[in-house]
Amino acid sequence: MTDYQQRVADLVARHTRDVADFPTPGVVFKDITPLFANAEAFGSVLDLLAERHEGGVDVVAGVEARGFVIGAPLAQRMGVGFVPIRKKGKLPGEVVAQSYDLEYGSATIEMHTDAVKPGARVLVIDDVLATGGTAVASCELVEKVGGSVVGFDVLVELAFLDGRARLERWPVHTGLVVG
Repeated sequence: MTDYQQRVADLVARHTRDVADFPTPGVVFKDITPLFANAEAFGSVLDLLAERHEGGVDVVAGVEARGFVIGAPLAQRMGVGFVPIRKKGKLPGEVVAQSYDLEYGSATIEMHTDAVKPGARVLVIDDVLATGGTAVASCELVEKVGGSVVGFDVLVELAFLDGRARLERWPVHTGLVVG
């Protein structure tokens, strides 16, 4: 583990709490809202993310909803634009969609067709990597409009769900790896 990775992991670990039986019985939810509530810690994480990607990103794409909380201020720090990736039906205008499977059913996410210029280097960001369905769909959306995914970053990876294996086409960076 590099010094950078250790610093991010330490900050995320100190400001993450476990919530038992959420959203369903038997699930232990990794809640990063305490990180967002601590301006100094959250700012440090954003600074570290921005430093790692300095000069290599044209736009940050944040996955609804906590990816917005991380992605928008990160984009601002990096001096690049921010693109929201939203649940189906939440964006006005012309969109491109990508569906993916969930444990019970499927879901669809969307992005504006003109949000990313062809060839743009895009960092996709979210809070947690679990099974990888949303992550893969998000990266594929970026590619559908001609963007190049330079990385998929998350603050927490639930390694026991093996979502990283589904993302082998893109570089994956995580703050804290659990399980």
